[in-house]
Amino acid sequence: MARGSETKRRIMDVAQESILAKGFDATSIEEIVASAEITKSGFFYHFPDKNALAHALIERHIEVEDALFDDLFDRARALTDDPLQVMLVGLKLLAELIADMPGRHPGCIVATAVYQDRLFNPDVRDANRRAVMGWRARFRAMIDDILASYPMHDVVDPDDLADLVNTIIEGGLVMGRALDDPGITPRQILLLRSYLKLQFSPRVS
Repeated sequence: MARGSETKRRIMDVAQESILAKGFDATSIEEIVASAEITKSGFFYHFPDKNALAHALIERHIEVEDALFDDLFDRARALTDDPLQVMLVGLKLLAELIADMPGRHPGCIVATAVYQDRLFNPDVRDANRRAVMGWRARFRAMIDDILASYPMHDVVDPDDLADLVNTIIEGGLVMGRALDDPGITPRQILLLRSYLKLQFSPRVS
């Protein structure tokens, strides 16, 4: 990796850790510069302002999350061709992944930016929206596959059901941080898994 790329990655790593702990507003460029052990001009070489930094962090988060979900659900598809089972196995793998993290999940940079969106320009807000819409599209596609084989017991909007997956994950992270209980998120994901199983599994007559 080129030296410039290493410096940019270090800036982003340092910034993300501080932002997830304190928020964008409370994280100064001066603090990032000191923690990354670079000059202020070195920071501005890579990021003209905090909007550019926020945009880069969100784009990186999207790539990381997409790769994580691709891996988990590809592993599920390697075990079964049934679309409902793919969803259920993938969610179980996600719950186990989060439960096995040392300490607690660091949080979501997208959610952090949403909470302070007044700080950012339209490009950053658009990147945040694209992240959320991408998660909706991913889970909506999986739900559509399930609906091709299973009827819903209680009919709900598939987009709302897709959003529920992300809402449970993000809400679990907030609850876990508020109550200092890192086990909340995986438990919530397993409850979501149970709900989906009940929603789509054939009824026993």
